[in-house]
Amino acid sequence: MPDPESPPAADVARLAHDLRIACMRVSRRVRFESGGPLAPHQFSVLVRLLDGPSTLRDLAAFERVSPPSMSRTVNSLVEAGLVAKGDDPDDGRAVALTLTERGRELVATERAKRDAWMAARLEDLTDEEREVLTRATRILEEVLAQ
Repeated sequence: MPDPESPPAADVARLAHDLRIACMRVSRRVRFESGGPLAPHQFSVLVRLLDGPSTLRDLAAFERVSPPSMSRTVNSLVEAGLVAKGDDPDDGRAVALTLTERGRELVATERAKRDAWMAARLEDLTDEEREVLTRATRILEEVLAQ
């Protein structure tokens, strides 16, 4: 028996579409409004390296790209002085990738610019609208964890 509070399947499909499009538009606007020097895939690698050293293979798997593609990305970040290569203590054949201080500073600056852009848009909302977005954020995090 269907849950009376659950929207009909067509409504769920429409919500899925509308929500996906809205999330993509917000993500795109935040990236472009910040005017950062990096492509989205490069920034994503830097953010991932905030968690600690990683290997090329692990980064490629996380980003769901081929190792050769990740190698090009990492090499560009190394050349820019944002990532450093070192010996992997667990595997002598692998290279450990870490953020440089310049890389950490760039991530912090970019995050601050992106957060400021979003905060400026949220300031014009009512308290009730911001509470709805707070709840929606929690729900979206749950959806992503599935």
